[in-house]
Amino acid sequence: MSSRELSWLPGTLTVARREIRDQLRDWRILTPIILLTLFFPVLMNFTANQAVQFVERYGADIIGDRLIPFLLMVVGFFPISISLVIALESFAGERERLSLEPLLATPLTDGQLYFGKIIASMLAPLGAAYLGIFVYLIGLFWRLGWQPPLPLLVQILLLTTAQSIVMVTGAVVISSQTTSVRAANLLASFIIVPVSQLIIGESLIMFWGRYSVLWWIVAALVLVAIVLVRMGLHLFNREQLLGRDFDDFDLKWVKRSFWTGFRGRAESIAGWYRELLGETLPQARGSILIMILALLVAYWVGYRAASEFALPSDLFRADRLQGALGNELSSFGLLTARGWLWVAWNNIRALGLASVLGAFTFGVAAVVLLMTPIGIVGYFAGNFALAGGNASRVLGGLVLPHALLEVPAAILAGAAIVQLGLAALSLPKGSSLGASWLEALGKWARLNLGLVLPLILAAAAIEVFVTPRVAMALLAGVP
Repeated sequence: MSSRELSWLPGTLTVARREIRDQLRDWRILTPIILLTLFFPVLMNFTANQAVQFVERYGADIIGDRLIPFLLMVVGFFPISISLVIALESFAGERERLSLEPLLATPLTDGQLYFGKIIASMLAPLGAAYLGIFVYLIGLFWRLGWQPPLPLLVQILLLTTAQSIVMVTGAVVISSQTTSVRAANLLASFIIVPVSQLIIGESLIMFWGRYSVLWWIVAALVLVAIVLVRMGLHLFNREQLLGRDFDDFDLKWVKRSFWTGFRGRAESIAGWYRELLGETLPQARGSILIMILALLVAYWVGYRAASEFALPSDLFRADRLQGALGNELSSFGLLTARGWLWVAWNNIRALGLASVLGAFTFGVAAVVLLMTPIGIVGYFAGNFALAGGNASRVLGGLVLPHALLEVPAAILAGAAIVQLGLAALSLPKGSSLGASWLEALGKWARLNLGLVLPLILAAAAIEVFVTPRVAMALLAGVP
């Protein structure tokens, strides 16, 4: 039977049935699924019951009400974590069992093989997650008489499904690019770290009671899953899977790939800057536009949040502001070289953290981190306006002098991180994932060293030596 005769869906289901049949024969997979499905909901029921009884004694019923939906999400998450283990083994395990070559020799298309692996990796753990959620709900109704609103239940089920799809698609990409299960497990941190941070964020949202935000998270997870599937299909190559026996660490190749992105074709510092401004910067214009829009949204959200979470108006009296600024001058060493080094180092460290997190999350975490200070500025601007003050005048003195350089630095740094995070999605023809990422890392270093670092150092100097003087002069004229 040729690949043309084999329609897409039956071929995909053939691969999925083969994988699921192997899973059901492996007690090492079934045992944790069964235990997490049956034992964990019982444990969470006991936890919820004890927590509700505890908080009721102190009149904090709202904590118990928010804890129960959070535990419902946790009950659904633990079984789908098994899907990560199964997906990491999907191609790398076939190689170790010497069954990869017969599988790739079948008339199945790349898409059928890939989607078959994804479905098989996700089906059993996701079914166990659904079962665990409903076991937990039955126990809650029986012991506490609690049942979730229908929209909340739908959100939890969609979150569980979307998180499972993201974890599986990411793990299958890793499995198809490694030569052993051990290597795949080590690279799993690129999935575990972002998902764990997402769970923390979701827990804060649920304890805050902002359940409408969960719909946006579901939508974002679906988009990430689509991106990962596209990337996986783009990287999937039968010849490379069969021809790669061992992943050698070639330090010279790493250096050469990085240097290609960092140096480019330049032969001098002047040529390096011409290439930076003439090629590297224009290539990042899409990411720069994303960062500009993100920072504008952050300011608007912060400004609007002031009307809902307003601070006391007396905090914005001129004497209070002058006193606070005076304390900062003495505490942080403003107007001194020590203060300049402290401000510059903190900004560099923040961008370094954003870069690391951005590499794990396709740049998303970096964008969120860089949006945060702009959102805070917008929040204080909104509070100034509510207090009847001239927000543009006061904040102009407190922020604007160094922001003229610091904001462009944040935009360029964020754009470089986004470019680095998305490097795997648009590989040049014939380029490997590792070579493409290392070259993108070189371009990230070029943009940061050539433009972002000088802007940060100059902005720190203005923030330490100029902004305090401008702020004190403006505050002196504020009633």
